Amino acid sequence: MADNQRLEDLRRRVLLDPSSIAFAQLAEEYRRAGQLQEAVDVCRSGLAIHPTYLSARVTLGRALLDLQEFEDARQELEQVLKSAPENLAAIRGLAEIHHRRGSLAEALVQYRAALALARNDPDLEQTVADLENQLEPKAPEIEEEFSFDLASHESSIPAATEAGPDIDATAFAHTQTRAVRIIAALEQWLDAIAVSNVTRAERHA
Repeated sequence: MADNQRLEDLRRRVLLDPSSIAFAQLAEEYRRAGQLQEAVDVCRSGLAIHPTYLSARVTLGRALLDLQEFEDARQELEQVLKSAPENLAAIRGLAEIHHRRGSLAEALVQYRAALALARNDPDLEQTVADLENQLEPKAPEIEEEFSFDLASHESSIPAATEAGPDIDATAFAHTQTRAVRIIAALEQWLDAIAVSNVTRAERHA
């Protein structure tokens, strides 16, 4: 009830004085109430009189984003960032636009920028971690006892058919199988990185 009364009071103020900066508060209340088109209309009317009112332009961008009018939303939020490069709400809005469009690399850039301004934000930290996992494949886990020194030693062992009678054939076969498995995992990891790099290059082409 209190929210409805506040909305009504703001609406009345703007009707009585169309040049009032109360339009920005009214538009934000409309957006929070889910009345997105009303928020857009109020913002555009008010910004025609007060074009440098950045908080109102952020509200316009967020409302357009929620209406899935991504290109118009992007233009409004980028205009905000030209005047206020560290406007957190605008950066997060741009990140969400890229994310919803499937442009994950661009989204990650913006989410990282937002996280730099809002350190320890759990939602941003989780989103950044999720995107990093999708875009930057991790190296496969390799058995702890395996080392490059061991690999070098194992590669120097002669084939079973050439080995002398003192060679344990079962242990030798186990060593070879383990080495092949590790090499295959590393090859898959390198292939994943190659695919990721090609995808990024195509996005920025």
